[in-house]
Amino acid sequence: MKLTLHLIAGAPGQPETTARVAGDVLTVNGADYDLSAVPEGGRATARGDHPFRGGITRQGGVIHAALIWLYDGADARPDQGTEPAVIDVTDGPVADPVRRKEETGA
Repeated sequence: MKLTLHLIAGAPGQPETTARVAGDVLTVNGADYDLSAVPEGGRATARGDHPFRGGITRQGGVIHAALIWLYDGADARPDQGTEPAVIDVTDGPVADPVRRKEETGA
């Protein structure tokens, strides 16, 4: 799965986005989205309350989707950039794309 992650600083205390991929199922914040019905060369549009931004496609057998990725601005660097992060995930958790503040330590 090729995911385009649009980073958005959430409200203080709001949970951060988490996601994982298992085959054609994308789980975002504990909600499963079965994308297996998206045909090769086709396009789907999510309905209702969802984390997707724009259409979902399948090209060369790979699902392409864009997500809104909320993060806590308190521990993130202010320079997240203006371009979304693009991540390829075949199976397992989606890596956190947020650039975090350096920890200073004891």
